[in-house]
Amino acid sequence: MLLEDHLEEGRKTLEVTLDELREARRRRGLLGSALLNAFPGARTYINGSVAHGDANTPLTDVDLGVVVDVAGYGPEAAGPLPLMEQARDAIREHLKDEFDNLTVTVEGQKRSVLVRFGAPVTPETDFTADVIVALDHPGTGLWIPNTTIAAGWDRAHPEKHTELVLQANEDTGNVFARTVRLLKHWRAHHGKPLCSWNIKALALGCIADQKRPLLQALQEFFTYAADEMAAGLTEDPAGVAGKIKLPSGMTRERAAWRLGLARDKVTAAIEHEQAGRHALAQHALHSVLPHVVADSDQGAQMAEQALLTTGASAASLLVPGPDTPARAWSPR
Repeated sequence: MLLEDHLEEGRKTLEVTLDELREARRRRGLLGSALLNAFPGARTYINGSVAHGDANTPLTDVDLGVVVDVAGYGPEAAGPLPLMEQARDAIREHLKDEFDNLTVTVEGQKRSVLVRFGAPVTPETDFTADVIVALDHPGTGLWIPNTTIAAGWDRAHPEKHTELVLQANEDTGNVFARTVRLLKHWRAHHGKPLCSWNIKALALGCIADQKRPLLQALQEFFTYAADEMAAGLTEDPAGVAGKIKLPSGMTRERAAWRLGLARDKVTAAIEHEQAGRHALAQHALHSVLPHVVADSDQGAQMAEQALLTTGASAASLLVPGPDTPARAWSPR
């Protein structure tokens, strides 16, 4: 199999199932009905992986926002807690008869009303929802809650984000979404250097314009993203919310290094394949996407390496696998 074939087969194992999607959308619809009843004149918007078409299985959550038309709230007025509590009460009342173990939490939440359904969509995990109660910004975008600051609100534009991602999916024949799925898998198995939205924001800058093979999309993403992260944090693609923060404990330099390491491995995989070293090519790509691309036979790897390198230990020159301890991968 060619590397592209491995990616096409492997990405299917990541895709959320239709049953998961249907149930997630149904529950999102229930939440939307509760919120629209609670806030006359409001509108809802969808965001996150389900809305963007890049959800992986098992599906664990869904995102929904409601933009309310009420006076007396905003950075120069009241904070978001009363609105969040009103949303919490409406959700509890609307969904309590169907979900016996439902919990809806505002306390301790920075931005969202956290809904725990207590009824898994799949056997592997419970299913939650993050509900944002937002206000229209007088210029562009929304005010969304931030209970950790005095003003109580941050500026954002999640509706524009969804519009940009859906347009990228259309322009690329869904290669954008398929690549994002692979990148989220890479993220989960390599120290979580970026949040999912940061991955998508970077991808909008390099692979959102046209259809391309998945392998090419991965190489172009990692090349672009490594350079961008080395230069600075990622800007909000909607031009509203400022720079995207990295996960807690992650530095920009370390995130750039991880992106560069993935770039080098994907490039090595392509070069090996072009030279007919298929075992080494598959091994290199496996190290980036374990469980999506199976590892190749070690004997075949060593035989190809021995032909490539004269007088060197074949085993010492193999690309490190995904199970190498984290300390061995740390930059000096």
